Amino acid sequence: MTDRLVLRNAKLVNEQSVDIVIENDKIVEVTESGGAAGVDSYDCSGLYVSSGWIDMHVHAFPAFDPYGDEIDEIGVKQGVTTIVDAGSCGADRITDLRASGVKAKTNLFAMLNISHIGLLQVDELSRLEWIDLEKAAQAVLDNQDIIVGLKARISKSVVKDTGIEPLRLARILAEKLLLPIMVHIGSGPPRIQDVLALLTEGDIITHYLNGKPNNLFDEEGQPLQELVDAVERGVHLDVGHGTASFSFKVAEAAKRAGIRPNTISTDIYRGNRLNGPVYSLSSVLTKFLYLGYSLKEVIDGVTIHAAQWLNKPDLGRIQPGDAANLTLFAVNQGAVTLTDSEGEQRIANTYIEAKGAIVNGTFIKC
Repeated sequence: MTDRLVLRNAKLVNEQSVDIVIENDKIVEVTESGGAAGVDSYDCSGLYVSSGWIDMHVHAFPAFDPYGDEIDEIGVKQGVTTIVDAGSCGADRITDLRASGVKAKTNLFAMLNISHIGLLQVDELSRLEWIDLEKAAQAVLDNQDIIVGLKARISKSVVKDTGIEPLRLARILAEKLLLPIMVHIGSGPPRIQDVLALLTEGDIITHYLNGKPNNLFDEEGQPLQELVDAVERGVHLDVGHGTASFSFKVAEAAKRAGIRPNTISTDIYRGNRLNGPVYSLSSVLTKFLYLGYSLKEVIDGVTIHAAQWLNKPDLGRIQPGDAANLTLFAVNQGAVTLTDSEGEQRIANTYIEAKGAIVNGTFIKC
């Protein structure tokens, strides 16, 4: 791209129309529409602009089947400028993931799976000998530039007979390394109450809107007291839609109860990108518009809040001096069918569509 690019007539989520000037891969000016000078420009009339979307839960290591995909297929090609791979790799393959990230246009961070085999098998925590704390600690030390936390998938099909012990070991490692844990929740045992008891400030519960029997809400749709207590002590709630982990009914109950997501993420990989029910981050965001969240609340869930958790506030704002990571998107009118992870369908009349991304100054159309 040329040294200077002007995005003209883009709307912020507060409906203010702006021009954004990008020079040498950085934002250098944000002005009212018509206020910026520059030959190389892109007319964004009718489009919104936000800081670059951040997907806090993806699987971007294609060597692992079925939970893998190419980084840019679930990143910039969907308008997502930054992804967090949520535990695809443990210590055995994290350097391979990192090498893939260097080649990709999308910004890549990762949660290290506490099982050194990662998702080579989908019961990666069923044998305690696969949890090598020393090996994991060295992997974190060697890959500090991308590792932002630890990942533990604590559901029956993953842990089998090891129960809550993998999470207890993850807690030991997290405290040693001063890293948070992202915990995948699902069918029990272990009981969800026992999982929550081991989580502390900064940790993430992903799949918090799943509709499985071991979920975070009682039969009347009220949040478990243990969930309320966890939120009060600073545990972060992430959507992690996925193939089997988002229920419209649970999401509606959660909203009524005031249990709102901190971050909205996909848990996307090749299968649920091509065949649904995820498809894209745009599609997942549309579901939250349908649920009655405002556009600002929805976009904050993939910008400001995600950037704050990553401790990289510049990724969540549009300010001169910051690297140019931006997402262009439309909010369209028209009927679309939305499907949750349980096959329940809803009709929305407004939908979000990613149109382009600027990643570290490079403009990519979706």
